[in-house]
Amino acid sequence: MSAPTPPPDPSSGRSPANVAGLKALFDFNFDTFVTPSIVKIVYMIATVLVGLLTLGLVISAFTTMAQGGGAVVLGLLLLVAAPIIGLIYLAFARMSLELYYAVIRLSEDVHHGRGRL
Repeated sequence: MSAPTPPPDPSSGRSPANVAGLKALFDFNFDTFVTPSIVKIVYMIATVLVGLLTLGLVISAFTTMAQGGGAVVLGLLLLVAAPIIGLIYLAFARMSLELYYAVIRLSEDVHHGRGRL
């Protein structure tokens, strides 16, 4: 059985749930955590950037292959490696964001008393 969640502090004039999005970025008292509200947006941006990086590597691979000679082999290697590099970058971005999110969730649970046995 977990302890009940305490009500919001009436002296602040607002509950933490009311402050979201860009307002939380400018909360200089750090009453709310901004990470849970922006983590999806940051991951979407990271996915687009990794996609553009991968596309750039593929274009570079075709440009390298067009030079002919030994560059064809190098271009083929880059063509094969581009999606793998993209997936690795995307995995590291996801793991980093999940780590930040987990730390914030743990902090919220401890702060609100939900971590007690």
